[in-house]
Amino acid sequence: MDERVPRDFETLRTTILERRQSLPKRIAQIAAYALDNPDDIAFGTAASIAASAGVQPSTLIRFAQQLGFDGFTSLQLVFRERLRERNSSYDERLAALRAKAEEGAGHRAIFDGFVAAASTSLNDISGRLNEDHFEAAITLLAKAETIYVLAKRRSYPVASYIAYALGKLKIRNQLIESAAGLNAEMISFASPRDAVIAISFSPYAPATIEEARVISEQRVPIVAITDSSFSPLAQFAKVWFEVAEADFAGFRSLSATMALAMALTVAVGEKRRDTAGKRKA
Repeated sequence: MDERVPRDFETLRTTILERRQSLPKRIAQIAAYALDNPDDIAFGTAASIAASAGVQPSTLIRFAQQLGFDGFTSLQLVFRERLRERNSSYDERLAALRAKAEEGAGHRAIFDGFVAAASTSLNDISGRLNEDHFEAAITLLAKAETIYVLAKRRSYPVASYIAYALGKLKIRNQLIESAAGLNAEMISFASPRDAVIAISFSPYAPATIEEARVISEQRVPIVAITDSSFSPLAQFAKVWFEVAEADFAGFRSLSATMALAMALTVAVGEKRRDTAGKRKA
């Protein structure tokens, strides 16, 4: 194997992110799927992976060769090694809980399953949080005149909490929602002196993506919370965070997302308080 070929998952991930803008459309499609579903890539067949990603099996081979591998099987070994290296205690626990639930272990197994999934999500974001990005987001939001909060569907509870907490901290904010359909009018007031927190996960809410696009065209800086480097939100964001939420029985929690949202909100409040204190001094 060529020395320049990625030999571990993190190097592979970095390589894909560096090349994402230049990848052909179908290659970029499977690249996004691979980063979002690494476990499926590790153990799926070429046919099953291609079907799930919506591409032809030959695209997998082209994807692997684009990264320097001699074939898809060689690329797949990197994804399998990731699973072997990862601390799998919570993953094993989730698998056991799923089995218990399927065996009729009762409703307690469902509760335990969601607790284990939440723990997995929190451990993951704790280990992956980029501190420089975190500080940059805090600085950006702390100097905003108004913080707009944008989210729909599954992400909406997080947006609602952020708006509530910002209000309690006496920070001017606007949750972009309107029963009268006035979202566009709300967004029109946002200026480069403001900032936006936008949240969306796959399958991305079309309204969130469209409103984020409009806001970015108004040169309003965006802090995005999403689940993939290929998320359409990432392209509009000044700073963005990738949050991977574990699921139980197909239901994803918002534990890691809520923890990040709480930390950002409180840290912004502290930053503004410190800045105000220095001005008085």
